[in-house]
Amino acid sequence: MSNSNSPALDEHQRYMIQAIFEAEKALKMNEVPIGAVVVHQGRIVGRGYNQVESLKDPTAHAEIIAITAACATLENKYLNGCTLYVTLEPCSMCAGALVWSKIDRLVFGATDDKAGACGSILNIAQNKSLNHHVEIIQGVLELDASELLKQFFKSRRMSSNV
Repeated sequence: MSNSNSPALDEHQRYMIQAIFEAEKALKMNEVPIGAVVVHQGRIVGRGYNQVESLKDPTAHAEIIAITAACATLENKYLNGCTLYVTLEPCSMCAGALVWSKIDRLVFGATDDKAGACGSILNIAQNKSLNHHVEIIQGVLELDASELLKQFFKSRRMSSNV
C-alpha cells in the first residue's frame, strides 16, 4: 500500500475529482456521500454513488454501482486493467468485489477507521490467501473527501437534535 506521492498524482487527482462529483450527488440525496469511478485506458467506464437509502438496498454502495456499470460497459465480469477511484476506503463487501472483479488498482481518498477493509482494520484487497491482489494507493484528495463526510454527519447530528 502506498500513499499519494506517486508520479501519476495529477491523473489520480483528476479521477478522484470525478469520484467527489459522484459523492456530491449522494449528499444531495441525503445519502452517505461516497462516490466512485472506474477507469480503463484513460476513460471512465463506470460511475457510482451511494444509494443505500433511496434504493432500500444495503449493497448499493458507490463501489458496487461503479463496478457493475464498468462490467456492463466493458461487457466483461472481470475488470483487468482498470482502476477504481473512491472517496472513502472500501468496506469488506466492496473490497471483496474488488477481488472478485479482478480490478488492478484501488485509489481512495479518506481512510475508514471503523469499517475500512483495504488497510485500516482489514486488508481484504491484498490478502495473500486470495487469488487476486489489488494495488492500493491511499490519501488522494483526502481532505476533500473527508470534508463531504464531515458535512453530512454534522448535518445529521444537527437534525437529530432538533
